[in-house]
Amino acid sequence: MTGFLSKYLWADVLVGPISYSIGLIYRESYGDAMSTAPSKELDTFPNPKTARDYTIRIETPEFTCLCPKTGQPDFAHLELEYVPDELCVELKSWKLYLWSYRDEGAFHEAVTNRILDDLVKALSPRFARLTATFNVRGGVYTSVEAEYWPEDVAE
Repeated sequence: MTGFLSKYLWADVLVGPISYSIGLIYRESYGDAMSTAPSKELDTFPNPKTARDYTIRIETPEFTCLCPKTGQPDFAHLELEYVPDELCVELKSWKLYLWSYRDEGAFHEAVTNRILDDLVKALSPRFARLTATFNVRGGVYTSVEAEYWPEDVAE
């Protein structure tokens, strides 16, 4: 199958004496298998309802990076919420993107802002907020919240 129909997986379903051919899963990868390796690329797909403001919330309880001073792992719970404009982030690419920080040293404040900056660059959302709540280290908890508003809204 080529073209538009190749984006779907098809199956024949037998219901009584009638056989139906149905599309089971829409394949966002358009025929190319998506990598399972860490990546700094964020894949997107078209917002299915651009005329409406709605909020997408994504929680990632297992984010890891390294302390730039000690090299020890830092663990965080990330909470992303954004109002899409034309594009939405594809979830597997989000996971692989975050995974790419696993072996990088980064201060909590810097990595939170860099992640939000990369998301904004990929999506140009109407609004975005990323909250990173890091696990305790040396008796200190850190929580960093970064927000993005388009310039015409922020003024």
